[in-house]
Amino acid sequence: MPDTRVLDSLHTITAWPAVAEALQETSEACTRLRWHEGLRRRAPEAAGESRVRGARCSAEMDGARSENAVVRSLLIGATPWPEDPDPTLAVIRGAIQATAEAEHVGRIVGTAPRQALARLHTAAAEPLLHGEDRALVGRPREGRECQEMSDLGAPPADVTGRLTRVVDLLDCVGTPGVPVVLIAAIAHAEIAVVRPFLRGNGLVARALERALVHAGGVDPTGVSVPESGHLRRGATPYLGSLTAYARGSRDGVELWVRHVAEAITEGAAEGERIADAVRAGRLDPAT
Repeated sequence: MPDTRVLDSLHTITAWPAVAEALQETSEACTRLRWHEGLRRRAPEAAGESRVRGARCSAEMDGARSENAVVRSLLIGATPWPEDPDPTLAVIRGAIQATAEAEHVGRIVGTAPRQALARLHTAAAEPLLHGEDRALVGRPREGRECQEMSDLGAPPADVTGRLTRVVDLLDCVGTPGVPVVLIAAIAHAEIAVVRPFLRGNGLVARALERALVHAGGVDPTGVSVPESGHLRRGATPYLGSLTAYARGSRDGVELWVRHVAEAITEGAAEGERIADAVRAGRLDPAT
């Protein structure tokens, strides 16, 4: 059973006028994408391209710039991974693996949230953690310091308690009257702000958002690219909105939820561009 206090908080946020408006715009954008003619027969192809672009954008949000063609070639195995990848390739590999895993954990994110988080982190962090740190693949950092996303300031000390709040939040998936985009936004922020893992927190947060948007029925086609929306909006608004959320005020939470809703709306537009290209037969593997 979902925690009633969490549900009450979600219902309260949903009723805020600016949030309600942003969530409605997101719903309309994803509905347009869902019924795009280009997805009638070739939705799997379009969804595959969404994963390529999502992984590339998520990696770039963590400073690992690349091109769609490079990520596509690595994802399908046309380009082999080096035995000792440099830091940029390690992040790209983590982004590819986490984005792909998001498609699978969507089935359990609302019923076995701890398992879903562990699987997403295993996918994201496997290329990033080495030596003794590999013992923390798929596990919280347990008192270890996290150096990621330092612009947000030091993460909260109570990692276990805040991670439990994320689990309670994910337990609300599928509850009538609670928009899954709102759950995705809050879950994304909690992972980014708390940084419960030693490495790969940003990759996990964005993959979790993707999993919720897809599995929660907002974008059942899996063609939207929410990561593209975040990248297009830029790192400064992303980190600024997260910083505002971390303060815990209504204005801060509202700013972040609107930021995510608008990023998902832009991600749906990117999905439409993919669907247009698929329908026209001009999804160029070289781009």
